[in-house]
Amino acid sequence: MDARLLICDYSYHFQQFSNSHRGGLTTYLFRLQTEGSCEVYSNGTVYHVQGGDLLLLRPGDKYELRVRDGGGEGRISSGDYFVFCDGAWIDEWWGRMQRPVVSRIGLDDHLLGLWRHLLLEKRRGMDGENDELTSCLLRGLCLSLDRAITETKPADRLASTALRLKRFVEEHATVTFKLEDAAKHVGLSLSRAVKLFKEYYGKTMIQYALEIRLNAAVERIKYSTMTLEEIAETSGFASYSYFHRVFRSNYGMSPVKFRESASVPGSHKR
Repeated sequence: MDARLLICDYSYHFQQFSNSHRGGLTTYLFRLQTEGSCEVYSNGTVYHVQGGDLLLLRPGDKYELRVRDGGGEGRISSGDYFVFCDGAWIDEWWGRMQRPVVSRIGLDDHLLGLWRHLLLEKRRGMDGENDELTSCLLRGLCLSLDRAITETKPADRLASTALRLKRFVEEHATVTFKLEDAAKHVGLSLSRAVKLFKEYYGKTMIQYALEIRLNAAVERIKYSTMTLEEIAETSGFASYSYFHRVFRSNYGMSPVKFRESASVPGSHKR
C-alpha cells in the first residue's frame, strides 16, 4: 500500500493571512503549529490553534485558515509545518483509531526532526527519485503522530506526565542531565516528579537511566571496536571507574571479561 507525499513545507506569516478550502479538501492535511497562533474553521467548528497543536483533517473536510496580524513589524504571528498526502496506506492508517481534529502534542525535538527530514527529502526529490524514502518517512511521521496523541491524552493526566518523564529520561540517559531538568520539562517540582516516577514505574529515574546506559554499553561492547573508556563516556557514565563498578555489580564480571566472553572469531577485542 502506498503513502504519497504531495506537499510538505513550513509556512510563516508576519501579517494577516487567510486560506480556504470551503469546497472540501481532496487529500489529507496534517498541520503542526510551531509559533504564534491562528484560527481554523472546519465543518462548522472554530479551533483556536496555539503552538504545539496538531491539526488533522481528511478528504472532504472543509478547511479555512485565518492568521491575524502579529501586531509589529518583523514579528511572526504564525508558523507551522504542514503536509498534504494521500494513498491506500494513509487510508488504512486513518481508520485505525479516532483522532481529535486538534490535539495538543507539544513540540518534541525528535518529531520536529522527522518533519524536517521529510521536508528536506521532498525538496531533494523534486523529480520523484526519492519517492520510496519520502513514503517511508511519511509513514514514520503518521505513526509518530499517533504516539504523540496517545501519550498526551488528558484522560489520565498523571499517567501522561509520568510517561513524559520516562520519555525525557530515555532521550537524555546517554548524556549528562539533572533530575531538575526532567521535572522542569513536565512542569513539576523535583520532589513531586521523583515521587510520581517511582509510583508509576517502581524505580527511580536514576535507576532507569542506569538501565538504559548499561544496555547501550553492552551493545557497544558486543558490536563496536570502541575502547571501554569511550564506551563508558558515550553511554552516559561520568567516569570509567564508576562504569566499571556499576557494570560488575549488574553483570557479575568486569567490562573486560564481558567483552572477552562475548567475542567471536573475527571480532575486535580491547
